[in-house]
Amino acid sequence: MEKRIINPWAWQNDRNYAQAVEVKNVQSTLYVSGQTAIDDNGITSDADMRTQISKTFENLEKVIRQADFELKNIVRLNVYTTDHPAFFENFDIWQSWITKHSIQQASNVIEVKTLFETLKVEMEATVVK
Repeated sequence: MEKRIINPWAWQNDRNYAQAVEVKNVQSTLYVSGQTAIDDNGITSDADMRTQISKTFENLEKVIRQADFELKNIVRLNVYTTDHPAFFENFDIWQSWITKHSIQQASNVIEVKTLFETLKVEMEATVVK
């Protein structure tokens, strides 16, 4: 698999995403459904945004690893949140997780009116190998 990052500017580097990601010679593609802060028993979190972001990343990792893909090969990571300001107040979690796993991905952050039950954030990913 070959991956090429397209960034005509430098400013997005401080926000840990790419303007575009080209992939060639892909062996397989994994489309991950929206992951949220739901525990192993299916109970939705009613915790604050910071806690929900951390749990969402934990669940996203679990699905990707169980599918035998690598986190560094996430090429698209979209975020849906019910509270755009609160998400960006906790953006350091996003940046740390992206940096830790050497991910360079295209992304969107979209505010939505509601998510399931008490959830504040949901992330969907596309991963290649």
